[in-house]
Amino acid sequence: MSLFDISSKKKELQELENQTQSEDFWQKDTSLTTKILVKVKDLKKKIEKFENSKTEIENLIELTELANMENDENVARDIIKSTEKLELEIEQIQLETLLSGKYDKNNAILTLHPGAGGTESQDWAEMLYRMYTRWATKKGYEVKELDYLEGDEAGIKSVTFEIIGENAYGYMKGEMGVHRLVRISPFDAGGRRHTSFASLEVLPEITEDIEIEINTDDLRIDTYRASGAGGQHINKTSSAVRITHIPTNIVVACQSERSQIQNRETAMKMLKSKLYDLKEKEQKETINDLKGVQKDIAWGSQIRSYIFCPYTLVKDHRTNFEIGNVQTVMDGNLDGFIESYLKFISK
Repeated sequence: MSLFDISSKKKELQELENQTQSEDFWQKDTSLTTKILVKVKDLKKKIEKFENSKTEIENLIELTELANMENDENVARDIIKSTEKLELEIEQIQLETLLSGKYDKNNAILTLHPGAGGTESQDWAEMLYRMYTRWATKKGYEVKELDYLEGDEAGIKSVTFEIIGENAYGYMKGEMGVHRLVRISPFDAGGRRHTSFASLEVLPEITEDIEIEINTDDLRIDTYRASGAGGQHINKTSSAVRITHIPTNIVVACQSERSQIQNRETAMKMLKSKLYDLKEKEQKETINDLKGVQKDIAWGSQIRSYIFCPYTLVKDHRTNFEIGNVQTVMDGNLDGFIESYLKFISK
């Protein structure tokens, strides 16, 4: 099958548009009609991108022939610029074709936890939080902090945040796992090299059209005063909410909103995503295997290493993709790692 397979996309679009034009379409279940309309919009967008790129290629071929005939250096320079721009656009289209997972288009809910090592690993977790925030901002996504627990001396004990925008989960799903740091510790008076670990959990935001039954009797809901940023108001009242799902012992918390009601709604959304993820895994694995998925946040379980000393290197241990400039990665340059992972799992 062609990577772009534009003919099948056009055929699918035609079939869906025929459905929308049927007399009983708007009498169907609202969630079904919404899904169809969203799919139509998505297919139109993909086809338009493909057609625009195809037209641009044809224009560049004609311009190249003209430049060769007239030996015009100015036109040649314009062609080079346009070709470089088109190459990036085609790479983006190619990358989007790899996002074929069930929830790849959804927003992503991420949670960072430091491994053993106290302040050193808590600082590393905060560095990763900054890295993902910078990546998301560069991509034009919105980042919403949901829950934040400060470290004892520096860094963070945990943070949960949402990356909001199309394909956020599709891009972020490959980042799930243990991340290893090697550096000269700024917290070590002896200037010794330390190895630290932090884990990242990535879940898709589960939309309202997906049914997850949650018995309210299975929930323990606690409220407390928020400790994160938010000014005086956020700390004056017990607006933060922590929900424990007793049968699975899953705990979620939210303190980003100004009211307890809003925090509870957001926490329930987080719980829904975690329960759905658990349900999906249970369909594929036994309970014992499921427990084995949660690797220790320690040596040998990492998906990626970030080495600041004695040399600089960031390497993904699954795909072997690596970048020597560790600082540019910490500033949010993750596209190479994301693309290599998506290609790796599509083989």
